[in-house]
Amino acid sequence: MPFSTVVEVRPMKPCPPELAVVALTPYAHVADVEQSLAFYALLGLVPGTRFKLPTGKTVWADASHGSARIMLAQADGEVDPTQQAVLFYLYCNDVAAMRGHLLSQGVHDGGRYCGQPGPNNGCRVVFEVTHPHYMPAGQVRVADPDGFCLLIGQLK
Repeated sequence: MPFSTVVEVRPMKPCPPELAVVALTPYAHVADVEQSLAFYALLGLVPGTRFKLPTGKTVWADASHGSARIMLAQADGEVDPTQQAVLFYLYCNDVAAMRGHLLSQGVHDGGRYCGQPGPNNGCRVVFEVTHPHYMPAGQVRVADPDGFCLLIGQLK
């Protein structure tokens, strides 16, 4: 006999402005914190605090630029981006120039995005700039060293 649970859903009230969250920072578990820091530096994020083991291996770090920030931690096991229900949406002033910069730094050219991970097993890949209705100035899809999806939009 299947087990079922009845959950009462009560109406919720929005948070009062004086209690509202004022910042949000993604926190990603990655295969290699230093490698990820180096990649996010390609996007302009400057490494900040690092926590290292006595062996010297970095197990946690953060990076930021302006109001953009990310925290990175050493994953306990294999990182499988297909099992992560997250993508990171970033903004820059010129997505075409950002794509060119990434390509000049050895990030793999994924060409037109067709729903597949692209070359290099879907890691360290940048795809062509697109112009979706919600980001008419342009957007570029990037996969970081762990294959996490970064969408970088151009606001103006």
